[in-house]
Amino acid sequence: MSKELIRLQNLTMEFDGERILDGINLYINDHEFLTLLGPSGCGKTTTLRIIGGFLTPTSGEVLFDGQRTNDVPPYKRQVNTIFQRYALFPHLDVYDNIAFGLRVAKLSKAEIQERVTEMLAIVGLKGYEHRRIDNLSGGQQQRVAIARALVNRPKVLLLDEPLAALDLRLRKDMQNELKRIQQAMGITFVYVTHDQEEALSMSDTVVVMDKGRIQQIGKPEDIYNEPKNAFVADFIGESNILDGVMLEDYKVKFFGRVFNCLDAGFAPNEPVDVVIRPEDIDFVPPEEGHLVGTVTSVTFKGLNYDIIVDFRGFKWLIQTTDYQSVGAKVGIRLNPEDIHVMKKSEYSGMFGDYSSYSAEYDELTEDADDEEE
Repeated sequence: MSKELIRLQNLTMEFDGERILDGINLYINDHEFLTLLGPSGCGKTTTLRIIGGFLTPTSGEVLFDGQRTNDVPPYKRQVNTIFQRYALFPHLDVYDNIAFGLRVAKLSKAEIQERVTEMLAIVGLKGYEHRRIDNLSGGQQQRVAIARALVNRPKVLLLDEPLAALDLRLRKDMQNELKRIQQAMGITFVYVTHDQEEALSMSDTVVVMDKGRIQQIGKPEDIYNEPKNAFVADFIGESNILDGVMLEDYKVKFFGRVFNCLDAGFAPNEPVDVVIRPEDIDFVPPEEGHLVGTVTSVTFKGLNYDIIVDFRGFKWLIQTTDYQSVGAKVGIRLNPEDIHVMKKSEYSGMFGDYSSYSAEYDELTEDADDEEE
């Protein structure tokens, strides 16, 4: 049975009259890899800094092992933080960077040697002890930062977008490494990212945030397969999100047709949002389709095609290995397990129509955002 380590109760945070966090309630278990996931400005880094003691919440409580820690300074908490910029000492070699905190704590030379050697093995930098920091790659510098943060054995490691500066290949390698290190050390990781794939691949628990509020907490599979609202459905992977009406348990109506689904617990005739993931849709000949539409765009993505299909003026994204040409009439069939029904929310109607879809355009704007930061 997991033991609760950290609890955030009714946390609010205001800067200059603007509410950044709006009633956050969350508990984090010992030995858990928990990720705070959301877009820029959603409050995830603010939450992390409150746990670390770098910010004091406007109201609410931070409990650590059942003790209130709102006013405990960072250096007195059993917590270490790794920020986006690793802040390593360029004039010290790898060994001395890792040993720095232990020397400040006045540990014996033998104890320092033993701990640094153990950490070098855990982060895969054995033999790099005397390398200068500026002779290391980005990934190696990242490992030194992790070793330095873990060598004084905190109960919790806080990581604020630590892989953002690495290229894609290295980032993937480091995701696996971080998960391995967390399991090897058996400590709690609280991780902040806006990268959905990173959150899904590494975490035991994902906390999706937007506008200073928690939108959903769950295991990665549950967040992906059973999103709570249109924001979560859109933010975690691609989604076609349609207006529907839940006629009764297991029966939902959209686009003028009634479909069987696996959802229940809604009021009769309750308006709902219906989510259909692009990879769950299969093409069939038009005469066999539940719905018939026209292909308006095809983008080759290596493993599959992103195909936009216009159904009665609403454009769907379909991800498939089954090529279709622009202008083709296509049918689709939907199985009950492919249809996910969500309650209406403030996000209803904002996502899910691919009328202005352009994968290349999305990537261009992301690059531009990166350069501005």
